[in-house]
Amino acid sequence: MAATRIIAFFNLKPGVAVADYEAWARTVDMPTVKGLGSIGDFQVLRSTAVLGSDAPPPYAYFEIIDVEDMALFGEEVASPLMQKVAAEFGGMVDVTFVMTEPL
Repeated sequence: MAATRIIAFFNLKPGVAVADYEAWARTVDMPTVKGLGSIGDFQVLRSTAVLGSDAPPPYAYFEIIDVEDMALFGEEVASPLMQKVAAEFGGMVDVTFVMTEPL
């Protein structure tokens, strides 16, 4: 069975400093999520441009989360540690999570 890929599209909330979010992402979010048994891969990406346009990107950041086992993922995200990480993330960003699957 193919992994479920979750893509998060987000911008920082007003008043959240880029340096603060990015330091937290590198030291807390990325190592924590990559350490989950259900995760095949996890990337956090910063937008740089809209191809072929001078318009600013609609989202500043993206996360790509490859979940190998959705049942285990559900258990892991319910843990106190992940609830803390999710709350910290939610306090810094306005996010939409989209679940995907390969064609």
